[in-house]
Amino acid sequence: MSKKLFIETLGCAMNVRDTEHIIAELNKHQSYSQTQTLEDADLIIINTCSVREKPVAKLFSELGVFNKKKKIGAKIGVCGCTASHLGDEIIKKAPYVDFVVGARNVSKITDAVLKKGTVEIDINNDETNYDFADYRNSLYRSSINISLGCDKSCTFCIVPATRGDEISIPSQMILNEIQKAVDSGAVEVFLLGQNVNNYGKHFSDKTETTNFTQLLQLISKIEGVKRIRFTSPHPLHMDDEFIEEFASNPKISKQIHVPLQAGNTRVLKDMKRGYTKEWFLNRCEKIRTLVPDVRISTDIIVAFPGESDEEFLDTLDVMEKVKFDAVFNFKYSPRPLTPAQNMPNQIDDATATKRLQRVIELHKEHQDEHMAKLVGQTLEVLFEELKPNGEVFGFSDNYIQVFVNGSEELLGKIVKVKVTSASRTSLKGEVV
Repeated sequence: MSKKLFIETLGCAMNVRDTEHIIAELNKHQSYSQTQTLEDADLIIINTCSVREKPVAKLFSELGVFNKKKKIGAKIGVCGCTASHLGDEIIKKAPYVDFVVGARNVSKITDAVLKKGTVEIDINNDETNYDFADYRNSLYRSSINISLGCDKSCTFCIVPATRGDEISIPSQMILNEIQKAVDSGAVEVFLLGQNVNNYGKHFSDKTETTNFTQLLQLISKIEGVKRIRFTSPHPLHMDDEFIEEFASNPKISKQIHVPLQAGNTRVLKDMKRGYTKEWFLNRCEKIRTLVPDVRISTDIIVAFPGESDEEFLDTLDVMEKVKFDAVFNFKYSPRPLTPAQNMPNQIDDATATKRLQRVIELHKEHQDEHMAKLVGQTLEVLFEELKPNGEVFGFSDNYIQVFVNGSEELLGKIVKVKVTSASRTSLKGEVV
């Protein structure tokens, strides 16, 4: 009889993919199957995030709950970025934890489960040539890592300290993985990396020369791939060749995440982002010019150390000019192992909260404006899930959630839908 695995995932899309790898490896090598009931699990894993303070604080409270609820003999493991950061401190603080596996050591999970006290947190471990077992959460979408780690030094970000230096995965391994996914029913591929459009700058195999634009072209040639998405590109690497491929390749979803972080050039310099306000606006303008129906999302951090009230207005100005379709907004959160935590002129929480609220309110205006314009339009939607109320939902080509009345016959298909109504975050329509 197979053993049961309960796994909780915090954080980004790369963590979600790491969780898929963990599930696949444990299923293949130790016959674990998943359970959604903690009390039934023989193995409990929390895959952690350390980008912001709250997920780290949540870790130890969650571990305490897990330890109280677990059945006798069940093991507990901690994986992910906080595992990389804290290492054996986790076991010292929570001695009932059986093993710790960092974000660059997922391939070691099966061995770690077998040996109590294992701590694998080498951020320079190279997994780019490791052939992970197959598993994905979605029947119709396959998330694919194209690189590991990060070669940037943003002063607010802990990721380089938890995921290590950037290395690109060989293009043929990526293509082989996509082909396997397509053969088993996937129609959309979702490419993942800390800076996906920096792909190809660093390979373990020095003879590989493929860049990100070329990789997109190779993937689009695979029969059965109907839609390609990716996250997150870096504004610094958005050259004309990349933007023109994004605009002209019909298989690439016309949604793009362009992380701003801050709108003021001096603040961007302190953040070590590598671009100016003007460069960012120029890139977004080019994208919108070439792809009028594009959806542009972004990340915004308010109250970075030293950001004045006047400099913050530059962020609002960029928002007004670009009119982002989605914004992931945060108050600056000091993180360990980052230069920004020791910068002078840390900004008080009350000021940060006021700035965040202004960003939120302005974005709501832009959302309402964008979504209202879509009523009456016809969109191509890939349907993914049947809801209990008889609705089917999926995502448009530019990645808006769309609901229609329908049956499972729509699942996995891209069909035309006429939009009949809009909320701030989703659409309803009728199949044409």
